[in-house]
Amino acid sequence: MENRSSLLKIMDKLADIEALVIGDVMLDRFVYGRASRISPEAPIPILSITHQSQMPGGAGNVVRNIASLGGRARLVSVVGEDAEGIELEALFKTHNAMMPHLVKSVGRPTTVKTRFIADGQQLLRGDHEASHPLQPKTAGNVLKTFQEVAASADIIVLSDYAKGVLSDTVLRHVIAHAKGKGIPVIADPKSRDFSRYAGVTLLTPNRKEMVAASGMPCDTNYQVEEAARSLMAKAGISAILVTRSEAGMSLVTADEAHHIRAEAQEVFDVSGAGDSVVAALALAVAAGASLKDAARIANLAGGIAVSKSGTAAVTKAEVKQSLHNMEIGGLEMKVTGLDAAMERVSNWRSRGLKVGFTNGCFDLVHPGHISLIRQAKAQCDRLIVGLNTDDSIRRLKGPERPITHESARAVVLAGLADVDLVVPFAEDTPIRLIETIQPDVLIKGADYTRETVVGADMVEAYGGRIFLATLKDGFSTTGTIQKMLGKKDG
Repeated sequence: MENRSSLLKIMDKLADIEALVIGDVMLDRFVYGRASRISPEAPIPILSITHQSQMPGGAGNVVRNIASLGGRARLVSVVGEDAEGIELEALFKTHNAMMPHLVKSVGRPTTVKTRFIADGQQLLRGDHEASHPLQPKTAGNVLKTFQEVAASADIIVLSDYAKGVLSDTVLRHVIAHAKGKGIPVIADPKSRDFSRYAGVTLLTPNRKEMVAASGMPCDTNYQVEEAARSLMAKAGISAILVTRSEAGMSLVTADEAHHIRAEAQEVFDVSGAGDSVVAALALAVAAGASLKDAARIANLAGGIAVSKSGTAAVTKAEVKQSLHNMEIGGLEMKVTGLDAAMERVSNWRSRGLKVGFTNGCFDLVHPGHISLIRQAKAQCDRLIVGLNTDDSIRRLKGPERPITHESARAVVLAGLADVDLVVPFAEDTPIRLIETIQPDVLIKGADYTRETVVGADMVEAYGGRIFLATLKDGFSTTGTIQKMLGKKDG
């Protein structure tokens, strides 16, 4: 994990942050039991109920996560005049850091989602809700409440579940108020029309929402970047963070893109994981983190959330522990032989991920290498770097090379976030690796041509493609070594 110490410092600042969440709150119910019989009335399982739980969901789950991460959160939302609305208010009172400001609506029920779970497997979800726009009087009360509590907010979160609270009028008013006061705004969208959120600091759609809004594929890093920049230009959005499940996250701004791999966790339940991401993201941004660092913290929170049962709240201690566990030993796990690499490749492909491959000596890693690797990762979901061993380099470049031992070169490459695996090879060319891995994309620098790229014919024969990365002028390992020797001789 890059900048681990700086991320820990951000985590220590979260207690000073107050977030204002406005959006669709709901009551999440979970009914647990065992299903060992089939009903005689219809071909459906009978659930023998063992226990039940309930907690705030939707915008309420964002508030829960903000509180559990150490921040404070106010919630502006709408509930019905019913028992479920009263139950929600009582649940919020269990934590002093959660401050609800709930507008009651006559004739509109509190949204309730009930999930039935047998032996860890969700069987059915039942929703009781109204999704039509708020009545003018109710919408007016929402805006009035927002104005009353917005003064103390360090950041505003728009949690849109398309249940009617965040109408066009409410969105315009809230975003305009925030811009006038210099308050950052993070929006978790539901609408396909991203222009409704124009002016927010950051938009956080998932991959499915990106595809629906852009009408463009979002399978690879490159495709996500293209779709995001198209939407940013059309909708007036300055930055987009796309959550991509097992493919991780992609942060796209006008000037750059960062692709963050998913943290390895056993996926138990994805309910509410997006809310955990938004909560961690909002607190980190308000605490002064860059969007890139905030996304890395949010990525850890999302990985923790999916390993829990039910609509999960991630704690500050859990995120800090994950950061503390990111030691150099984790980098060494990314350096592996071909057989072990193929096990991971098989797992990636079973999840529909695209695999890219590049190779080189990487002796004295310089900005040109970093640019090549960044461009390579933009073409795929997982990037493998083939690394010439010391003996291989001596045969290619002479007895004085390499300058840096292969184990050190491998760890340096593994420390780059864009690199997913480093596979050393002792041959003069990586043809055996390419033949075995069969990458979807083979990447080399633009100083090559398609005809001179080792393995190009093979890759194209099975349907893969070749990408020639733009070279960064002025950087060369050989040139650097010659300068060093020249200074020494002088």
